[in-house]
Amino acid sequence: MRIALLSEKYPPDPGGLAISVQRLAQGLIAAGHTVRVFAPNDTPETRCVTSDGIDVLRLPLLRRADDTLAEWFNLLACQHAAQSFDLIHAYYVTQLAFAGAYAGRTLGVPTIVSARGNDLDRAVFDPAKSAQILYALQNAAAITANSRDLICKAQALAPNRSASLIPNGVDADRFRPAPRDEVLLQTLGLTGRAVIGFVGEARSKKGLASLLIAYRSIAQQRAAALLFVGGVRRDDKELLKVFQRQQPDLPLVVVPYTANETLPAYYNLIDVLALPSLRDGLPNALLEGMACERAIVGTAVGGIPDAIVDGENGCLVPPGDVEALACAITGLLDDAELRRCFGQRARETALRDFTLEQELEKNLALYRRLASIFGSTADTLP
Repeated sequence: MRIALLSEKYPPDPGGLAISVQRLAQGLIAAGHTVRVFAPNDTPETRCVTSDGIDVLRLPLLRRADDTLAEWFNLLACQHAAQSFDLIHAYYVTQLAFAGAYAGRTLGVPTIVSARGNDLDRAVFDPAKSAQILYALQNAAAITANSRDLICKAQALAPNRSASLIPNGVDADRFRPAPRDEVLLQTLGLTGRAVIGFVGEARSKKGLASLLIAYRSIAQQRAAALLFVGGVRRDDKELLKVFQRQQPDLPLVVVPYTANETLPAYYNLIDVLALPSLRDGLPNALLEGMACERAIVGTAVGGIPDAIVDGENGCLVPPGDVEALACAITGLLDDAELRRCFGQRARETALRDFTLEQELEKNLALYRRLASIFGSTADTLP
């Protein structure tokens, strides 16, 4: 099967969206299918690159938004004329998904749009994007989302359409518990301290402010350090700088964006993984931390409650509740046995409900269903 896979981000772009679409592309290719990835460039140029054996067409970003979308539509049409795609699958329901859905309807190619988080949590409220999101949801051949929360939102926006739940998967062979790397711990200056960790690009919607204030409260009573792995979004760096100027004695370490291959070593330094999102999809960091048997404190938003059951395999607190966040983290720091218990149960959950095989098979099952409707070569899918 020939698949056009559209995404607003793709590695080396940082973020969970980029990692998720790369994971799907790799899985599809390993299953014997042909994949062409389309992702925006940061310049007015069109570039063809190969990343880990995957062909990526970097789409131009022009001065005017309408010119950009028209060019993306035309490039999709030209690529289809050359390769005859059986399916267009757009991750993240914004401008590129709109261009994909429009192109799919025009060319007679079934299109899937997949909601991932910020698209239906925030972008839909932007007047410049909302009409495009609505068109994509209402005109795609199928809708998927990675959390029950996003399924509800997608169906609220497209009430006559059904949506399929396809949660993220995690590579539990790569992300697994392991002894702490004492050299890495010492290099980061974290020796002798409990480590509160956050993995991913730290930013406002991920609860950065809540975490900093909670950490300040915790560090006044315990020898704890805060570790950010994945950097801080440019727009939120000033908040972190102000915090560090006001709290110069509190140990706080920021590690830039790190490749997946090296992430497990950082997870295994962490005593409590804090994911205090104000809104979210189903974070890759959540599943990776679960697979590494980390004790997790998350907020009851988005897809986090799909994976964490409060008091069974982790802790859930209300979004923006700094006191509850600090209390939950402190409770886990003070109870090594509870951390161990939550961590083991979290990995069991990941192995049962969030495997790479399940994620890929659910996508392939949807492709097969569309093949039976549209009569493409997808009906030969294994």
